[in-house]
Amino acid sequence: MPPEIRGSQVVGPGETLHVLVPSAGLADAVEAVAPRVRAHRLAPSDGPPSGEAARAQVWVPAAGTGVPEWLPDALPRLRLVQLQSAGAERFAGRLPAGVVLCNARGAHTPATAEWVVTAVLAAQRGIPDLVREQDAGRWSPGTYRSVVGARVLVVGAGDIGRAVGRVLADLGAEPTYAARTAREGVHGTDELPRLLPDADVVVVLVPVTEETTGLVDAAFLAAMADGALLVNAARGVVVDTDALLAELRAGRLRAALDVTDPEPLPAGHPLWSAPGLLLTPHIAGTVPQSEARATAAVTDQLARVLADEPLANVVDVY
Repeated sequence: MPPEIRGSQVVGPGETLHVLVPSAGLADAVEAVAPRVRAHRLAPSDGPPSGEAARAQVWVPAAGTGVPEWLPDALPRLRLVQLQSAGAERFAGRLPAGVVLCNARGAHTPATAEWVVTAVLAAQRGIPDLVREQDAGRWSPGTYRSVVGARVLVVGAGDIGRAVGRVLADLGAEPTYAARTAREGVHGTDELPRLLPDADVVVVLVPVTEETTGLVDAAFLAAMADGALLVNAARGVVVDTDALLAELRAGRLRAALDVTDPEPLPAGHPLWSAPGLLLTPHIAGTVPQSEARATAAVTDQLARVLADEPLANVVDVY
C-alpha cells in the first residue's frame, strides 16, 4: 500500500493553497473550501501556466487528459495531482518526483455499478435483440436467460465490484469475487482458470496495470462456458478485441462492453456489427450526479490538505 501522506506535505502552515482546475464551476467550489485556497483555470488546450498559477501545489486535470510535457518545469511546487476519476492509468508512473497521485475512488461507483447491473439484466433477458425486433416491427416471443440463479464471477473486488455483487445477489444471483490479492471471500486471479468455466456471467472491473492489460485474452475467453456473458466496465485494453470478436462471431460467447480497444470505436470497426454484443460509448460512470460527486472528492481532499490530515485515495507517490 502507498505510504500515508499528510496535508503538510502539500502546503505549509498558513500558506496559500494554489489549485489548477479545468472549469469555472470547479474553481468556485474549490475556493469555497477556505479563504486560503486560490483556484486557477487551466484548460486542456492551454499551455504552461504563468504568474500565480505557476505556484500551484495541486492540479486537478480535466477528464480524459494526461501528463503534458511541460509539467516538471512549469510547476516546480506541484505536490498533488487529484483526479476526478477512479482510473489513473494516464498518470501512474508519469509524474515528477515528489508528486502524490490520488484518484476519486467512489465518486463514480453508484453509476458504474448501476450500468453493470443494467447490462447484465438486459443481456440475460434478451433486451438488445428484442429492441431490434421492435425497430423492425416484428413480434418475436422467445425464452431468454435469467439473473436469478446465475453464477456471476466479478473480477475486481473493489468498491464497484462489491456494489455490483450486492445488487445482483439481491436479485437472486450467486456472486463470486476474484482479485489480484486473495483474501477472505475473494479468490486470487491465479484461480481464474478454475473459476471461469463455472460462471454464467463474468464482470471485469479491474484497474489498468501491466498485469491487467490483455488479461481477458484468448485463453481467458476459451475457459468461459458456452453461452456465458462477458461484461467489461473497466478499460478497453483489458480485453483482447480480436480474441473476443472470434468468440462472438462463433456464437459461443456474449458480451456487454462500455469500453473498447480502440476507443472511441471508429466507423466500420467489426465490433459495431458483432453478434451477441451490447455496446455503449463509455458512459457507465456518467449520470447527472457524477459531476457533483467528483467535485466533492476534490473539495474533500483539499479540506484534508488544509487540516493536515492523511490524504484519501492515494494511488502512488513519486
